[in-house]
Amino acid sequence: MRKILVTGGTGYIGSHTVVELQKSGFEPVIIDNLSNSNAKIVDLIARITGRKPLFEKLDMCDLPALQSFFEKHDDIAGVIHFAAYKAVGESVNNPLKYYRNNIVSLLNLLQCMEMLQHKNLVFSSSCTVYGQPDNLPVTELAPVKPAISPYGNTKQIAEEIIRDTVSQQDIMAISLRYFNPIGAHESGLIGELPLGVPDNLVPYITQTAIGKREKLTVFGNDYDTHDGTCIRDYIYVSDLAKAHVVALNRMLDEKNEQSHEIFNVGTGTGYSVLDAINSFEKTTGVNLNWAFSDRRPGDVEQVWADTTLANLKLGWKAEKDLDVMMATAWKWEQTLATGIMEAGG
Repeated sequence: MRKILVTGGTGYIGSHTVVELQKSGFEPVIIDNLSNSNAKIVDLIARITGRKPLFEKLDMCDLPALQSFFEKHDDIAGVIHFAAYKAVGESVNNPLKYYRNNIVSLLNLLQCMEMLQHKNLVFSSSCTVYGQPDNLPVTELAPVKPAISPYGNTKQIAEEIIRDTVSQQDIMAISLRYFNPIGAHESGLIGELPLGVPDNLVPYITQTAIGKREKLTVFGNDYDTHDGTCIRDYIYVSDLAKAHVVALNRMLDEKNEQSHEIFNVGTGTGYSVLDAINSFEKTTGVNLNWAFSDRRPGDVEQVWADTTLANLKLGWKAEKDLDVMMATAWKWEQTLATGIMEAGG
């Protein structure tokens, strides 16, 4: 089995990707500093797949520690890089924290890959690089707009660093610009695990439904959309995870056409905030306590993906619809209520 390094592999998207890598016959190795995740996820992955992935607690900003790790695992066939801070609001309040962590960790990773001649990198990018697109659906050729948050800027800068590095080094890279991942593994054993008050819509929906939050606030009802609320391209997290495996195989099979390729990863369909709420209530039978509030500064009005390139070049397509995403998110929230992430849970 070929060994794949998954940085940030105990996080939300990382953990689902580890599951898909194992299902595809790879041996994932996780490094994570656990700043925004839980080591118990490794055991829960094992419950899903029957195989416990290798895990090492490691801060990627510690270059000597990362070099030591790579020297120990000199047979790594590829790297999928998730490890990064990702809360937009926090990045506005503490930009240096985000620039230091998200950029230095990538620089250290590329330095280690270059020194030890590891070739293949899948990078976790984001549709935030598009801002509010001039045209919808947004294609990979759309202009990258000035970022509205330090978090979004770290994704733009990271893509530029990767582009410049692979042009001079024997490294291949694919950046996946994903839209809005939601849902949880169908087993209900792993899912999104926000610390504190959620920044994202769906965890706030499920936490409101189960009673952790009193009320869900919908920011703005006067946007130029079919119901006045913001529109996003919500993609099922396991579909997204599979896209990383497909991208990795593209490089391992030497099918990539450029040293740095970029693909949108979404469903190609835009859903509003109210669409998401209605889908949740329909699939779960739970009525949500929610209310409108003023617009939230920095929110993009509407964005969804043109996924033609990923469909044709990668041979990947999202499969699950919004109802499935909501049902799995609710199943995960109910799992959390059993205390599975607590000591002895």
